[in-house]
Amino acid sequence: MKKLAASLILATLFTAAAHADPKHPAWSRSANVYEVNLRQYSKDGTLNALTADLPRLKQLGVEIIWLMPLQPIGETNRKGTLGSYYAVKDYTAVNPEFGGIDDVRKLVKQARALGMHVILDWAGSQTASDHPWTTQHPEWYKKNETAESADVIALDYSNKELWSAMTAAMAFWVKDVGVDGFRADAATMVPTEFWEQARAQLDKIKPVFMLAAADDPSLHAKAFDASEDVTLHDILKKIGKGQAGAAELRAYVSNPPKGYGRDAYRLQFTSNHAINASEGTDQELYGPAWGAMQVLSYTLPGIPLVYNGQEARLDKKLALFEKDAIDWHNYPLEGFIAGLNALKKQNAALANGAAGGAVQLLDVGNEQVFAFKRQAGANHVRVIVNTTGQAQKYKLAGDPGPTVIKPWRWRIIVPN
Repeated sequence: MKKLAASLILATLFTAAAHADPKHPAWSRSANVYEVNLRQYSKDGTLNALTADLPRLKQLGVEIIWLMPLQPIGETNRKGTLGSYYAVKDYTAVNPEFGGIDDVRKLVKQARALGMHVILDWAGSQTASDHPWTTQHPEWYKKNETAESADVIALDYSNKELWSAMTAAMAFWVKDVGVDGFRADAATMVPTEFWEQARAQLDKIKPVFMLAAADDPSLHAKAFDASEDVTLHDILKKIGKGQAGAAELRAYVSNPPKGYGRDAYRLQFTSNHAINASEGTDQELYGPAWGAMQVLSYTLPGIPLVYNGQEARLDKKLALFEKDAIDWHNYPLEGFIAGLNALKKQNAALANGAAGGAVQLLDVGNEQVFAFKRQAGANHVRVIVNTTGQAQKYKLAGDPGPTVIKPWRWRIIVPN
């Protein structure tokens, strides 16, 4: 692993007040996230097939496994043949396509034995249109919603009985199954107050990790550890298309999104299930810039995400509602991802939230090159990235002369 990190070396400050609540689990401080689209992860598409592959993910350096929803999928107006993960028909059961509840327990137990944690994607803003609640508790649904042509129907959180039922379902997965938290889909479509009380209840069972599929600082006050950094993601995509570069990255660092405390984890990503399926593959979105953009997602402040298959140079848009297994291609980028995970784990300057170092921009004499430093105590990491398709020259303070950096390449310097 150290060799992998070493290979990466070859190849204006955030001033918001520190954030106090919620208290992040200690194991999340230097963690990364790996999203699993279980249906497409293997030819079997089962929990047991993923469990068998956990040693590989451990070698990759994965620390938090995000499972897309595991629950049974509604039949009414189902999307495609297999349906959408997010059309949940029973919050406390498992889709038989994937296995059974004991298979989830086995997966969680094995992940924990390997030093990893598991979070479950939670579709809390809606249910399948044929969820039993639609007939048992019609008052829990928004009145202007119909299920005539949709596979889902929106929940009405003005009814506090719904709060109790939803929180109890989440608690089941933490207490009885052992998961370590949740990724909340469409988090802003549910009242923040619900998430806050749910977090408080779940933390009584054990410290949980909560990731919001949203970009809203208010979610961090008491409910969520992490949220999506859509601003940086959009910049990375624009760089890949030649529409942005080092100047936009410097502006992002100098004027970060408002309202986020230094201890609010921001999820940094180049892809996920939705981006891959709707927008395109890494090659389509970033072309030769992808590696540099992935490096930035790991070295700028935040908690980095890898979508399953990126380590295999995922070259297709995975179907969401049909079987469409990943072709792993012998994992050609596994060493690259493992090296990034090791780099983050081994350097306190790259830790998540306030534990990591703030960004200090570096002047390297070339505006086409983005360079910065992060430091925590004695540990410091310098990152230089060529955000263009042409070779560039740069010079760090103390260097005898300029250095040439190839198109879309990077240099990561970690003093011994």
